[in-house]
Amino acid sequence: MLDHGAPPHNGGPAAPHSEGPGMRLMRRKPVERLVAEGGHGEGGTLRRSLGLWQLTMISIGATLGTGIFVVLGEAVPKAGPAVTLSFVIAGLTALFSALSYAELAGTIPVSGSSYSYAYATMGELIAWVCGWCLMLEYGVSVAAVAVGWGEYLNELLGGTIGVTLPAALSAPPGDGGVFNAPALIVVLLAMAFLLGGARESARANTVMVLVKIGALVLFCAIGVQGFRSGNYENFMPLGMAGVSAAGATLFFSYIGFDAASTAGEEAKNAQRDLPRAILLSLAIITALYVLVAAVAVGAKPWRQFTDSEAALAQIMREVTGQSFWGTLLAFCAVIAIASVVLTVLYGQTRILFAMARDGLVPKVFARVSPRSGTPRANTLIVSLFCGVLAAAVPLGQLADATSIGTLFAFALVNIAVVVLRRSRPDMPRSFRVPLSPLLPALGFGFCLWMMGSLSTVTWVVFGVWMAVGLVFYFLYGYRRSRLAAPAPSEAK
Repeated sequence: MLDHGAPPHNGGPAAPHSEGPGMRLMRRKPVERLVAEGGHGEGGTLRRSLGLWQLTMISIGATLGTGIFVVLGEAVPKAGPAVTLSFVIAGLTALFSALSYAELAGTIPVSGSSYSYAYATMGELIAWVCGWCLMLEYGVSVAAVAVGWGEYLNELLGGTIGVTLPAALSAPPGDGGVFNAPALIVVLLAMAFLLGGARESARANTVMVLVKIGALVLFCAIGVQGFRSGNYENFMPLGMAGVSAAGATLFFSYIGFDAASTAGEEAKNAQRDLPRAILLSLAIITALYVLVAAVAVGAKPWRQFTDSEAALAQIMREVTGQSFWGTLLAFCAVIAIASVVLTVLYGQTRILFAMARDGLVPKVFARVSPRSGTPRANTLIVSLFCGVLAAAVPLGQLADATSIGTLFAFALVNIAVVVLRRSRPDMPRSFRVPLSPLLPALGFGFCLWMMGSLSTVTWVVFGVWMAVGLVFYFLYGYRRSRLAAPAPSEAK
């Protein structure tokens, strides 16, 4: 019989004084300890104020943004009318990893997301690598998305008051400007909401999510009036290869569904609600994507999808004969991207919070304000860093590298769910991946396939990023890890 009151031998670290360097890299943090420390930071605790609705909106807010407004126009020329099938394939690929996230989020309901899951199953070094990848996914993508917000803001200003910001103030150096002021502004706005508390941030995000869902539903209602069944006659003009190529492109429209897992320590009933929020958000997003794609291709011949950045706006103008709809869509895009910045920035701060609590990054990221129940210093530092990065640095290939970091983290989650099933079969699980280990293996394989399709430059950037992370770990985290010499007081 297993002793449920103490961490099992295979889940916890050996005595620190008997560990060699190799064993220290593989030390695992017991699940019980991860859960017991949930919400506790330096000087305060996070507040559990988020229910299923707010958690679902967080995942939708982090996912549903520039993707559907931009990437559809890029994918249609690759697949033709079968782009709807490409969305389904990309959604299924995301689903394999989402199932693994759902099981682990319900079993280990903490803020660290896949970083914490890896710490409990594969050891500290792998957990650090995963956490470093998440910094790439969340932190750099905040900056990249903020840059896109500035572009849509200019479109909105031009369509409403006929004035746009000069290039010097709306683009970073190297892209024809001096300082991207809108990118910094949207990050600072998101920071202000986050400093107010998780509940207040979730309310603002919910409003923004409802606006962008309403915009897509409105597009479908207008676009269907121009629907022509003849646009679907040659359904798969470029064959299955085209469908697969479009699916690989569209997969990145699904990145962000895991954002709810970063709210594990602020959820009212994390074990019940986190799995539901992850799967429900993915189902809503997939349904919206397929519906929008079906209406778009039905209203516009697939060969005419040439302007990838304004495909939906073009269709609305062509169907109605009015320019008003393009301006309305620009307004909705501004709202949509702002919610992505808010939720992704939230996720980044909570991941750093978990890593700081474990001693792998400086303690300042784990300080919690007793008044607001938020990691204020963490939020300020991350927001200012991302804001300056977006305003002053042309991201280029570094922004593309966010995709490879995300896929690497997804791959580790699929491994972690199988490892935890074998090492801790006794643990209560509010959700179980069906057909395990087959579906996690498929999720792992699809992630590797997607990573292999990325450019050589992206791999080089990823390699440099990982090298920098490993240097930081061995100079700082390896020696300061709380698992290196746990004290009795840490259990408090």
